[in-house]
Amino acid sequence: MENLKFYVDQNAPKTKFDHYWEKCVGACHAYTALREDYRMMLRKAKKDLGFQYVRFHGLFNDQMSVVREVEPGKYEYNFVNIDNIFDFLLSIDMKPFVELSFMPTPFASGDQTCFYYKGNVTMPKSFELWDGLIVELLKHLESRYGMEELEKWFFEVWNEPDLDFFFAGGQEDYFLLYEHTARAVKSVGANLRTGGPATANNEWIPDFVNYCEKNSVPLDFISTHHYPSDDPNWNADMHLDNFFGEEVNLNSDEIDRRGLLTKMVRIAKHEAGNLPLYYTEWNTSANEGDEFHDTPYSSALVTKTLIDNYGYVEAYSFWTFSDIFEEHGQVPGEFRGGFGLQTIHGIPKPVYRAFELMHQLGEERLPKVEEQGHVGICPVVDKDGSLAILVYNQEMIGKPVSEEKVEIHIKNAPGKKAEIQRIDDNHANAKKQWEEMGCPTYPTPAQVKELKEASELKTEELPVKVEGEEAVLEFALPAYGVALIKLV
Repeated sequence: MENLKFYVDQNAPKTKFDHYWEKCVGACHAYTALREDYRMMLRKAKKDLGFQYVRFHGLFNDQMSVVREVEPGKYEYNFVNIDNIFDFLLSIDMKPFVELSFMPTPFASGDQTCFYYKGNVTMPKSFELWDGLIVELLKHLESRYGMEELEKWFFEVWNEPDLDFFFAGGQEDYFLLYEHTARAVKSVGANLRTGGPATANNEWIPDFVNYCEKNSVPLDFISTHHYPSDDPNWNADMHLDNFFGEEVNLNSDEIDRRGLLTKMVRIAKHEAGNLPLYYTEWNTSANEGDEFHDTPYSSALVTKTLIDNYGYVEAYSFWTFSDIFEEHGQVPGEFRGGFGLQTIHGIPKPVYRAFELMHQLGEERLPKVEEQGHVGICPVVDKDGSLAILVYNQEMIGKPVSEEKVEIHIKNAPGKKAEIQRIDDNHANAKKQWEEMGCPTYPTPAQVKELKEASELKTEELPVKVEGEEAVLEFALPAYGVALIKLV
């Protein structure tokens, strides 16, 4: 097998490298944020991965007890659970990316609900009631945290209103709901940031921007979502009304094209115009239970996507940081293909470690190096001037991919020693250890400890050859492998 050769000049001009993927991360349901195990995992993700904001569904769901009808036509607000959650986030130096959803049952115009937690997805029976709730919540938050703090938050209206599953209305209904909500938010603070349409599959962006411009509706940012498994519908310009409950064939030649998410981002950025673009949900698949969420496959796809989309997205919120996820009720099992970066017992998956490698990168990037085959590299210079090179071997599920021999030539490299950290089938892959244990559904504390140790990144010495003015690194990169190399 012929080596893939890449060339890097450490003295080449450098550009800023903002860690945009750390600005936000997804969680599940607001009420889940009251759980202590959830909080322990969020603290860990904040510490290891640098996340700054967290977004979740159902702030107004009935479990949160926000609205109660005390007698016919008379309502009482209760923000105690919201305060509890927001207090916690601020205590760990994080902030909420506030999704204003779903409809409190006392204010709902219908009884259509979604998921195990029965979030009501209908329009308000009265905009006077809905607008009043938004205003009272914002005034309460201002009195508790101050306007200066609230101006650092984001207020996103609803979740995926283009899907009938999440919204019992059409595009015009959502635009009206957004208009009322945005005006209510701005009535409390002119500098509070509101945005949408929070759609699945990059939908509705041009129409939404046009509506807001035509009607002078406040709009500070565009938010949308995407997953590679959206492709069958996105590629055919189809709606995702029937997405939920349908099986997606992940081996089809028609879906999961390499670089698809990057193409989607470029189009969405163009449609957003001068407005900042926030992807408030994304993952390597929208299907809970896909086993590759727990394997190195996801780490390679995440790594390539984050490198490719730099400069186009203001924030890219991975869905989610934990498998504590109750849309269909809590499912038993440790590695069950959940969306989370961590399993139900907080065992980091390979994709968690990919974010950890990315977190180690510096804030200056060397010129882009073109991919070769399935392999790409991203050279970055740390604050101390040392060189770090992130490498990945990525292809989509079901497509041919194999181990590659990689050779990196570094010009003007001061260091003559190198270290490497790896993610692949045999490195930072706790699922393999779990399978060797017999796939315990309820691992013991001792087994959890062993699995967490198996998930850890290990640092190994990587030999450096000197050829004239170049330092040369040679190593094998397995299929779906990711590695971070540092010259020391």
